[in-house]
Amino acid sequence: MSNNAWISIPKPNASARLRLFCFPYAGGGIFEYRTWAYALPPEIEVCAVQLPGREARLREMPFTKLRELCETLAQAIVPYLDKPFAFFGHSLGAFIAFELIRQLRRENCPMPLRLFVSGSRAPQLPNLEPPVYHLPDDELIREVNQRYGGIPAEVLKNAEMLEMLLPMLRADFAMHDTYVYRDDLPLDCPISCFGGQQDSSTPVTPLEAWRDQTRNTFALQMFAGDHFFIRSARMPLLQAIREQLLKQR
Repeated sequence: MSNNAWISIPKPNASARLRLFCFPYAGGGIFEYRTWAYALPPEIEVCAVQLPGREARLREMPFTKLRELCETLAQAIVPYLDKPFAFFGHSLGAFIAFELIRQLRRENCPMPLRLFVSGSRAPQLPNLEPPVYHLPDDELIREVNQRYGGIPAEVLKNAEMLEMLLPMLRADFAMHDTYVYRDDLPLDCPISCFGGQQDSSTPVTPLEAWRDQTRNTFALQMFAGDHFFIRSARMPLLQAIREQLLKQR
């Protein structure tokens, strides 16, 4: 499998000073980040990470174990770590980004300038929600949409689109629901955490617990919106990312 199958650069920019790798939430892909390259300054090159089993990689088998994903992803991403970089992950993507950094550290690879985590409890906290990945299709869709929302109405009404969504959604929640946190040293990079003020699935307290995962600085910022505030508050979110990255470069 080529590295290019993993990394999508919507707007390549050879003069960019740093790269922002973006990791998807459960059931998501690079489509969510398609406009970020045009909203961020040219100094920042957006690199959306395309996981198997979705969008252009729909025919590939999705991962169901987070550790296995990060071990494979570490090999694919190394060629793109030739300039300063940062990670952004929303929801499940926050766990992927976090565990990928720890995998890269084990392999003595370059480390990010900053980790941005969004809409996710800190990894050391227990998952208080019952698992959903094993549920029948209709129950899985209902439970996921009730907890997090975000599944468009047109998808819910379209049997063919639901059939395409279900395998990756089930696989992603298998990664999420079976994830086991292992104690390790805190990260050396700063962590910035974002949350939605109306996100009942991830209130402030489990967001603040990300503070324990870095020996560097930590910042928490809340935005108007529910679990998918990354859509409704996209521009304020990108402004915060821009300011923190350019201040740090």
